[in-house]
Amino acid sequence: MSDFNLNLSEAEEHLDDEPEGDVVLGILDGTTEPTEWVETVEAGNVLVLSVEGDLNELAKGFARSVRDMGGGLTHFREFLVVTPPGIEVNTDRL
Repeated sequence: MSDFNLNLSEAEEHLDDEPEGDVVLGILDGTTEPTEWVETVEAGNVLVLSVEGDLNELAKGFARSVRDMGGGLTHFREFLVVTPPGIEVNTDRL
């Protein structure tokens, strides 16, 4: 069997210490400016928004911007989950 050298201390230097972004809880009721939601997602955060009203009407101010940047929007029950690029919502168990 050949020798296999693995230096974990060097590997750790290439790992990120902290995950990027947070999970931000909010209420989608039309009182928050759509640009604020877009900026929050652009910063790498995931939004979990409680929808209070007509989802299509409330999300129209930011949904296209989020999609254009590569983010995602998933409606689940009374919530809208908005993700930045690279974060997917797995709906396989629904």
